[in-house]
Amino acid sequence: MRTILNIIWLVLCGFWMAVGYAIAGIVCCILIVTIPFGLASFRIANYALWPFGRDVVERPDAGAPSAVGNVIWFVFAGLWLAIGHVVTGIALCLTIIGVPLGIASFKMIPISLLPLGREIVPAR
Repeated sequence: MRTILNIIWLVLCGFWMAVGYAIAGIVCCILIVTIPFGLASFRIANYALWPFGRDVVERPDAGAPSAVGNVIWFVFAGLWLAIGHVVTGIALCLTIIGVPLGIASFKMIPISLLPLGREIVPAR
């Protein structure tokens, strides 16, 4: 079932959300100071392509630098990517088949807003 949902997700919205994260990652990697943001964006782009069967967990070793980085990320990229997830989730929830995909899009909002200090792991 996860594979079917992932394929439908990829076709309907996963590719475009991943492109958005990849563009944010490329922009962040242009400046040397923001390379950690770019790497986080590329990790989320991978997650946005194939989200079913994976979970996001908080890293226990994340500290104050992650919190400061998340504030910077929120201002420059996180808000816009979260808006993309909200719009996509609402559009997907308009059909019965798209409801699980819309819920998955809404579940990706927290990691799009605050990606540093979180890790993407396989679901149990």
